[in-house]
Amino acid sequence: MRIDFDPAQQDRNAFYRLLTSVVVPRPIAWVSTTDRDGVSDNLAPHSFFTVSCVSPPIVQFTSVGRKDSVRNVEETGQFVVNLAPEHLFEQINATATDFPHGVSEFDAVGIAREPSARVKPPRVAASPVALECELHSTLRLGDSTVVFGRVVYAVVSEAVMVDGLPDVHALRPLTRLGKDEWGTLGEVLEIKRIPLAEWPNPLGR
Repeated sequence: MRIDFDPAQQDRNAFYRLLTSVVVPRPIAWVSTTDRDGVSDNLAPHSFFTVSCVSPPIVQFTSVGRKDSVRNVEETGQFVVNLAPEHLFEQINATATDFPHGVSEFDAVGIAREPSARVKPPRVAASPVALECELHSTLRLGDSTVVFGRVVYAVVSEAVMVDGLPDVHALRPLTRLGKDEWGTLGEVLEIKRIPLAEWPNPLGR
């Protein structure tokens, strides 16, 4: 037996909680931005995050509501996506606090910055990966804004590199689940795709 859920008949927050409990795990974009006056640096986790395009390289994150991340990106055209690693779990969660406008999460939570190479917003010094982005476009969808950013520079800590690529076991990325739950790496499965030529009796022939 299944339980039916109709978004047209449900409270917005109730269906939001359902969606975020079944669309799991979700990678986290720990987004750093700077206000247009260059005075305050914002840092916030966004768990609606993915790659949008390979060439040019474009990533996207969604802000539910009009948060400082979106305002700053729209006003300056720049942001940084920092990887959210497991060892910074408490600090990442703390940067989701609804601090007043103008209060820097870097300062309030005690997170060290480092300068970016191509954009003005700083990177998180303790994060092993940072993607520096120029704004490509935004898309308003109901109560949310999807932000598309062209990656203009990337840095990766040497400590997480194996055979020329970042190693997931070294990255230890956090993910978001439902309710107040977060996910860690856990078991990693590895399998290669099967080329059609290697299938026995391909396409039923």
